[in-house]
Amino acid sequence: QVQVVESGGGLVQPGESLSLSCSVSGINFDAHFVSWYRQAPGKEREFAATISSEHRTYYADVVNGRFTISRDNAKRTAYLQMSGLLREDTATYYCKVGRQTQEYWGQGTQVTVSS
Repeated sequence: QVQVVESGGGLVQPGESLSLSCSVSGINFDAHFVSWYRQAPGKEREFAATISSEHRTYYADVVNGRFTISRDNAKRTAYLQMSGLLREDTATYYCKVGRQTQEYWGQGTQVTVSS
C-alpha cells in the first residue's frame, strides 16, 4: 500500500523559515517525481514546486527564489525548504508523488504565517 505522509507544518512569523518533509512508502520512490501543492482557505489548490526523478526542479513564480525542493532517495523523502515566508503562504501543503498515469497524494500539513 502506498503511503505519502507530510510533516513539518506549523505557525511561523512573516520572514521566518520552515521545512516540510514528504515521506513515501510502498512504491519505487527513485522513479517517481514529487510535487508540492498548497491550498489556502477558500482558494483552489495550486502548484508550488516539483522535482523529477533526475532531480530537475521547477517552481511556481510565487515561490521561486524563496522555496527549495529537494529529495533524498535513500530516505524515500522529499523536502520543501521555505524561507522569507509571507502571510499569503498560509495554506495546507500537500505532497504528490507520481509517475506516468499514477499519482498519490498525502493528507497535507498546515502552514500558518502570522505575527
